[in-house]
Amino acid sequence: MYLALLTYTAPETEVDYALPDHSEWVRKQFTKGLFLVCGKGNGAADHVILTRSMLRGKLDAVLASDPFVVQRLARYDVIEFTATRTARELQAINEALAS
Repeated sequence: MYLALLTYTAPETEVDYALPDHSEWVRKQFTKGLFLVCGKGNGAADHVILTRSMLRGKLDAVLASDPFVVQRLARYDVIEFTATRTARELQAINEALAS
């Protein structure tokens, strides 16, 4: 799994113009089943996305297609992790527990 941390690299007034395109892009990633949770960050990141496990190259390609990134308004930092404990409500998304 991955945590993708989005940080704005442009003034928020510029980012706001691309927000509708970014929101549609996020919706499509949820429809495809790639994203599990996302929301506004508090502090180090402006947005945080929890993704399914996938090849890192695929994730990089998906994130590179974000309109914020395409327009050079933001960048992603990615943290890869293996979930070793999962709340019962989330066990279905932890591939390490699937058998």
